[in-house]
Amino acid sequence: MSAPAMTTSATADAVNASGRRAGRRRRLPFSPWHLLLAPLSAGFALPLVWLIVSSVMSDAEINRFPPALWPHGIDLGGYRYVLGNAMFPRWFLNSCVVAGVAVASNLVLGALGGYAFARMRFAGSRLLLALMLATMAVPFQLTMIPTFLVMKWLGLIDTLGALIVPSLVTPFAVFLFRQFFLSLPRELEEAAWIDGCSRLRVLVSIVAPLARPALATVAVLTFLATWNDLSWPLIAINHDARFTLQLGLTTFQGQHHTRWSAVMAGNVITVLPVLLAFLCAQKTFIQSLTRSGLKG
Repeated sequence: MSAPAMTTSATADAVNASGRRAGRRRRLPFSPWHLLLAPLSAGFALPLVWLIVSSVMSDAEINRFPPALWPHGIDLGGYRYVLGNAMFPRWFLNSCVVAGVAVASNLVLGALGGYAFARMRFAGSRLLLALMLATMAVPFQLTMIPTFLVMKWLGLIDTLGALIVPSLVTPFAVFLFRQFFLSLPRELEEAAWIDGCSRLRVLVSIVAPLARPALATVAVLTFLATWNDLSWPLIAINHDARFTLQLGLTTFQGQHHTRWSAVMAGNVITVLPVLLAFLCAQKTFIQSLTRSGLKG
């Protein structure tokens, strides 16, 4: 067979293969990975769906055996009981205050610390960074008693300040900001320095607007950690008027274990802010992980 004929045959085979692939894509309008990921996603979402469905059931339907898979009607008695007869509104407000202050302080202090480690060189900076990262490996159980003694010395035990002060800034927030700032080109900052801007002005006006993915990631992770924290509030808070939502829900569940509709409704109220926070920041959260993950 001549060379032109072989070339024509190879071209025809390539065209046929391309056509077969295009046909398969037309028959399957999504990635084949979706066939695996969709059932896994449904499995992970099933407990949340069951929680929401159970919160609108009556106590009789929840306690029935075998359990009812779907309510015969929407019963909001659990939500009315939680919002009207318990201290859930106060606990919800306490959690919002603690989580809101922790998020704001981690954004400000974490960005300042991360920018210092990323752009400034000073004596012992690498050692200080290593020591800071080493604290991330220390479990909370080892620092629990020293933290309690410090809060007692400050007179903050049994106040919301005892929950806020230990969470004002975390090593993870500083490290994440540092990694993200290292991925930004220095030329943008050098141009601002030539124009006479200080480092703080450069951080606020130039770097911070470019760091929206890192800001969103730190905000979401800090909110999740403070909102879901139970161990430290259980130690530091004694009066029920200063309970956070997680701590209040635990005591509420222990006191009202037979009223499962109210317990389920309280869990829905607790989970909903976390779910909304992640959904709102999902896009920027993924961008931050892809941009700052491996920068040295």
